[in-house]
Amino acid sequence: MVYTSTFRRIRERKTNYRKREKLLIGKKDFVTVNVSDQNVSAQLIRPNLLGDTVMASVHSNELLSYGWKGSRKNIPSCYLVGLLLGKKCIQKKITNAILYIGKRHFTTKIAASLKGLSEAGLVMPFSENIIPSEERIQGNHIAEYAKKLKTNDALYKSRFSSNLGSGLEPEKYPIHFSEVKDRIVNDKTEKKSGKQSKSLSKPRSHKKKGDSK
Repeated sequence: MVYTSTFRRIRERKTNYRKREKLLIGKKDFVTVNVSDQNVSAQLIRPNLLGDTVMASVHSNELLSYGWKGSRKNIPSCYLVGLLLGKKCIQKKITNAILYIGKRHFTTKIAASLKGLSEAGLVMPFSENIIPSEERIQGNHIAEYAKKLKTNDALYKSRFSSNLGSGLEPEKYPIHFSEVKDRIVNDKTEKKSGKQSKSLSKPRSHKKKGDSK
């Protein structure tokens, strides 16, 4: 019996080493988007043989500082995270990047983040037919669903308890989205988190646990 050794990150389906090799050879900055059960985070990473360096990052919790009251994992919030990350990249004079999803599947939420990055001014190659419609990005589908449920008060309050608890009427999702988007676009300050500053100070080894693989 012959035993073939494989890298741990391949066995755990975390790293596609063929794609990583292309990133290192191409020397291109890349963006990763990670959508969890509660939040979405995105990073722009600069690959290096000695370890990746996080150049800019955004977590959906940062949307709260712009007044966001909606879900922090849906299509509208994914777009806003991408928009905010794209703005941070432009402020750092980073203008080009590619999307890297590693072993993960490409989803509509990742596509929404990609649209936000592009509209912030970051040049990224993608086809427009993969991007969700403007109506879905703005949350029109959420608003329409809320209007239908409003005839059943108990079900309406149950399904949208989180939004209502934060003071957002779900049928006004598109209006709220536009207000928060305008705040992000017009904000002249650069918000930095402690995590981001720490990441910039030291390259991140591609052998360690991370979303970029």
